[in-house]
Amino acid sequence: MTVPSLLPQQDVRTRRDRLEVLTALIGGPEFDPVLRGGVLKIPPTHPVYPWSCAVCDCARPRWRRYAMCSVHADQWQEAEARGMSRSDFLRTAEPLPVTEAPEAMMCRICPRRPAFSLQLVLCFRHRNRWLSYLKRLPGRGEAEFERWLADQPSLPGYGECRADVCDELAASPLGLCGAHERGYIRAGRPGGARLPKNFVATYERHERPVPVTCEDQVAFRAWCRTQLPVHRTGQVNLRGLRPLLRAEFQWSMHVHGLQPIAVWHLTWVQSLADECQRHDVASLVGLEASVFDRSYHQRMVQEMQEALRKVYFTPSDTRDAGYIETEHFGVRFPHRSSYVDLTCVSQRWLRDLLWDHIADVLRSPSCPRSAQPVDFVRRSGAELSAFLNAEAPGGGHDPTVLRGEHAHRFVADLRNRERLGLAFRGQARLDGKKSKVTENSRRVVFNYGRVLLRGALTTGSAERIGLDRAFITAMPVGGPGTTRSRNPFPDEVARALADEANLQQLADGYDPHDRGLRDMWETIIVTGRRASEVIQLRLDCVGRYGGLPLLWHDQTKVGNLNAAVRIPERLLDRLEDRRRKTLVHFADRHAGRPPTPAERAHLALFPTGILNPDGRRALSYTWFHTGLRNWITDLDLGGRYVAHQARHTLATRLLRHGATLTHIRRYLGQVSDRMAEHYVHLTSADLENVLQHVWVAGPGAAHPGELLTNDTTPLTREQAQALAIDLARRSTPSEGGFCTFQPVVDGGTCPWNMDCHNCDKFVLSGADLLYWRRKREQWRLLAEGAPDDATADYLHRYFEPTARAIDGLEKALAGLGLLDDALALDLRKPQDYFHRVWSTAFRAVDLADAAEDDGEYSDTCTTEDTDPEQDVA
Repeated sequence: MTVPSLLPQQDVRTRRDRLEVLTALIGGPEFDPVLRGGVLKIPPTHPVYPWSCAVCDCARPRWRRYAMCSVHADQWQEAEARGMSRSDFLRTAEPLPVTEAPEAMMCRICPRRPAFSLQLVLCFRHRNRWLSYLKRLPGRGEAEFERWLADQPSLPGYGECRADVCDELAASPLGLCGAHERGYIRAGRPGGARLPKNFVATYERHERPVPVTCEDQVAFRAWCRTQLPVHRTGQVNLRGLRPLLRAEFQWSMHVHGLQPIAVWHLTWVQSLADECQRHDVASLVGLEASVFDRSYHQRMVQEMQEALRKVYFTPSDTRDAGYIETEHFGVRFPHRSSYVDLTCVSQRWLRDLLWDHIADVLRSPSCPRSAQPVDFVRRSGAELSAFLNAEAPGGGHDPTVLRGEHAHRFVADLRNRERLGLAFRGQARLDGKKSKVTENSRRVVFNYGRVLLRGALTTGSAERIGLDRAFITAMPVGGPGTTRSRNPFPDEVARALADEANLQQLADGYDPHDRGLRDMWETIIVTGRRASEVIQLRLDCVGRYGGLPLLWHDQTKVGNLNAAVRIPERLLDRLEDRRRKTLVHFADRHAGRPPTPAERAHLALFPTGILNPDGRRALSYTWFHTGLRNWITDLDLGGRYVAHQARHTLATRLLRHGATLTHIRRYLGQVSDRMAEHYVHLTSADLENVLQHVWVAGPGAAHPGELLTNDTTPLTREQAQALAIDLARRSTPSEGGFCTFQPVVDGGTCPWNMDCHNCDKFVLSGADLLYWRRKREQWRLLAEGAPDDATADYLHRYFEPTARAIDGLEKALAGLGLLDDALALDLRKPQDYFHRVWSTAFRAVDLADAAEDDGEYSDTCTTEDTDPEQDVA
């Protein structure tokens, strides 16, 4: 008896319609023609389903591992242990002759009879005749065999095998091929079908029909119907499947070939088809993959179902079914399935709002690069749904009864769960677990829940379903959250993570297959790139341009693609060596051939060795993070450190060596100066924008500054950056500014008796602007109160150099956008000496020259001062 079907009976019309759709697609011009028909005969070197041995001219089929036959696979394991590369082995290995025909062979004399002897390619009767001939005339050679063949008559065949799934010829009058006849005998001859003893001598030699006796024809036919196909190398027999299921297999194999990320061996496909035939499966849609025991069968079924859903269901169908297919909108997020389950939202009205919102996001011109916005809004919908199901009237299924008080209760409940460390109500995770409510996750739920509900208000969906406006407006803004930043590596940790012995330990102990873990880490600590930017590097990412070694990478987070950054010679040599290893790996996987120019353009520098036939997929961040984390743990550095802290460390080091915030932002690929400030770890949290890369200082000089043109013309940003001087280690505070005379800075006595305001070594700083503005007002009041005009003129002339320096300072601050910040700082306090605003200053002579000439830089500025990239380097 057949096993009952695992799938509930589907509507006949639905099955017929789906079969018509698949039949039309299979008949299309873009469909792979080798996948049509009941028996799929795959060429040995098929681009998606190859089955020939990778050794050149080897006639044997490949084993499941190493893409070689079993004999060459064993030889390769021994050669690999001796240190031989795979490409060298494939080039020197000896090809082997065929031992098993990939398909049934016909007798060279009788075209309607299968060959019994693969060596002679003769049927059973002609094989016996030749052996008898040799006994009578021993020692005859190949020429005699050819003469013997010419004299042999062709014998009639026995027809096709009576097993329904078999497409081979019968091997005897019983009507079964050789494999099925042996299986019939092993099964105990159900139905009692038999041939007469010595039927060849009794009937065939006399050209008489051979009678076949059968005790129970019904049982015999039932056995023939339930037989599985004979497994042949390079073939997939789908004749035993129902028509719809057969078309589903064909279409799924074609779709898999478009993006062959996972490997499908033909033996896997055939065994899966056998399992479906054994269980009388009508269609893969709705079938639970867990009914199959083998894990690769489960993965294949899931991929097939995903391919079929996109054909069977329209976007409106998915809306009714409670899920959304991103590929219906032409979007496939990296490392994610096209299927997004929305059944975690139980209320139909809310689920429809969620579906419409995600569809609008996918259709928008600014569709996100990752699935994060989709996951966040789905999390928000699931949490709101769970709360309404438990607390709202009628489980929240009727939107007309919801009021603002229900939204307020939802907000309070989520905040209490955050405060108490409880888990979410909703089930949004794919693994079935419930995560705890944190500040960040609570903020995400509020922000995306607000966007979801307000979007319904904007589109008119809320009015159509009767959702109260007060319920929508009660959803609060989650806010930006608490800004947290990782600290740079402490000096001793930084030295340990860059130590040669420790780096060698990282390579030997945590990257035994030499996939590039150490190369990744050294690139990160030298260049400060994000870990993902380094992992995703392409093969041709390094080179010399104008004699300078550069690293080309994609800063996808800020939309800056193919950006270049200078690297040291040592890192260039290491990455060049990694390129050579990657090319060797590619040659090993492709029978020793190098990549074509088209393939090379897409090769990853650090390719994964799993499910990556074309070498485009890079190693995962999880693999990198796991190896690095275990290495740092074994070093026992007395804390928990992660790779991203190397980026913070580099930013802070750049700042200490004179790089401005603009330089750091450009070098690290930051989206804004505020983000760069987040990385350089300044002690002042109240500074805005680019405040930390300019602390204009302008000590009084022998020739104080004058205005550039007028009171409203600021310095350009480039001019102000050129004048900026980092005085963090070359100055000492004094009244109204800084002293830059090095003997005094080093603790010596001032030779000018601390007459700072008349000294050319004295500089003004941006933090002292209010001080000098008050000084200017004080002198103006003195001049206005002078007893006569001569005294007033004298006071104006005496203060004129200082006034010009103050005007130049204001222009510099305005050019950098820091004038308002400088005016917001009141009188300097001792703790302000540690503020970044005190560490950059302008020489008064530079400010004076800037005020005199609107179009020229200070004579003390050099080309390097104005080149951000050179400054960083």
